[in-house]
Amino acid sequence: VVPDAVNVDELARRWRPHTVVGADAVPGRELAPKPVDPGSPAYVLFTSGSTGHPKGVLVAHQNVAALVDASVERFEIAETDRFSQMFDTTFDLSVFDMFVAWERGACVVCPPPKALLSPARFVRENELTVWFSVPSVALFAKRLGALAPGSFPSLRWSLFCGEPLPAELAATWAAAGPQATLENLYGPTEATVFCSAYRWDPSTSPAECVNGIVPIGAPVPGTTMVVVDEELREVDAGCDGELVVGGRQVALGYLDEEERTAAAFVRLPARRGVYYRTGDRVRRPERDGPIAFLGRRDEQVKVNGHRVELAEVEAALREAAQTEAAVALAWPRTEVGASGITAFVSDTQVTPVSMRRALAERLPPYMVPREITVLHRFPLTANGKLDRSALLQRLEAGT
Repeated sequence: VVPDAVNVDELARRWRPHTVVGADAVPGRELAPKPVDPGSPAYVLFTSGSTGHPKGVLVAHQNVAALVDASVERFEIAETDRFSQMFDTTFDLSVFDMFVAWERGACVVCPPPKALLSPARFVRENELTVWFSVPSVALFAKRLGALAPGSFPSLRWSLFCGEPLPAELAATWAAAGPQATLENLYGPTEATVFCSAYRWDPSTSPAECVNGIVPIGAPVPGTTMVVVDEELREVDAGCDGELVVGGRQVALGYLDEEERTAAAFVRLPARRGVYYRTGDRVRRPERDGPIAFLGRRDEQVKVNGHRVELAEVEAALREAAQTEAAVALAWPRTEVGASGITAFVSDTQVTPVSMRRALAERLPPYMVPREITVLHRFPLTANGKLDRSALLQRLEAGT
């Protein structure tokens, strides 16, 4: 549809598989935007959650508008930008690729199926300026040897979201795109794509990482983040707690799920508005420092009566294996927790025996994995994240 063109013959010849219509076929009154209530649902995205029962997240027009407004300003998007498009439309991160680009008339480059096998080539051949993906895609590129310094001369922005970003991977990618600014973005679907950001600085960021994971930074304009205890009371600076998020990007709730909505979307003492309980454990910063990501609340487990942070085990595994990908699972399970820990790491030259020996020097005995399996390729979800459930199913099947 080219409403400004009187003659579309040349366009029709150029794009023969398509039907091209011009001004004479589209009355202007039919193109007028329809009035929309900003508080009404724009779309519903389903997330499986820890129970496997899908939850339909109701995202309002005003939630998306707030994200787009904050993004185009933060990233100074122009019509000359060229965006990657690494997500299915069932994944909320795709909202950024499409709507932020189109807000400024930028180009969205849809990758061919083989692009995931060679993301570096995809960036170079299409002269992308804005890269956005989950860290697992970058990890795959690194394993293929595709992140040599200076590999991405066209990039202005390197953006990662959807899962924890290892510090070593951030440093490697930043060197591959030396002209680009790298940011770690954070946000659950219930807070509309991302609601906080952390800008990577090679000189200062490594010291701000906790357990080898890049911080999630500070909230974007219009968003409020509070770190609370189990009673939803704000914790002191420097203390750990659950992250709750309030502001313009917080969704309406869950579709036809009043009970689950009431449990997740709450009100805090002495604060106005509704806050979403993310279930993520973070460390409240001291002074002007960034918010540090510590892991999921459900990743804090009991192993033979001891409280264990699986994120801490994974950090030690990455260091011992000299790799960026490591997953620790509480296994075998018991009625009150687990009797041990089983781990998986990506390709490494370090043997499991050597890893366990190194871990024994750093961790108490109950935190040292009983078994460590080296995988040539980690299972990934449809959205490209490390699939912990698939690894757990592997253990349950005894394979």
